[in-house]
Amino acid sequence: MVKRFDCYVVRHAEAGKRGTVADELRPLSRRGREQADAIANALADAGITRLYSSAYTRCVETLEPLAAITGMKVRTRDLLAEGNDASGLLDLVESATAPIALCSHGDVIESLLTTLDRRGVPLDDDRAAKGSTWVLTCGRHEIVAAHYVPPHDR
Repeated sequence: MVKRFDCYVVRHAEAGKRGTVADELRPLSRRGREQADAIANALADAGITRLYSSAYTRCVETLEPLAAITGMKVRTRDLLAEGNDASGLLDLVESATAPIALCSHGDVIESLLTTLDRRGVPLDDDRAAKGSTWVLTCGRHEIVAAHYVPPHDR
């Protein structure tokens, strides 16, 4: 039997308004910090072994509460940054041997969903709202199912 585990792809939580600072430096809004805390609480016991994020401030800040709970470091990866396709994200997930969490941007996650759909991976939704999570069930270096978890708002 193939050992299966889940990987978690998080779209960054809500950030401050565009134009106030350079886009890559935009921090989370108050609501975004609440979403990040909720994500951390939801994933605290998921057995996650590594945290990867786009270097954009809003992505790193989305995973920081989970890093604080688990004692892990958020590792930044340029391949998760806005403007990329899903190939780098897929490489990280498909090479994982245990649960990982990644934080990226809407365009990267939309590319992920398109790729998974083309591969015939069952998707139960097509959304990627800010602060949401896609749970990817992995087995033998491939994704076999994907489940959408909406943002954890109060």
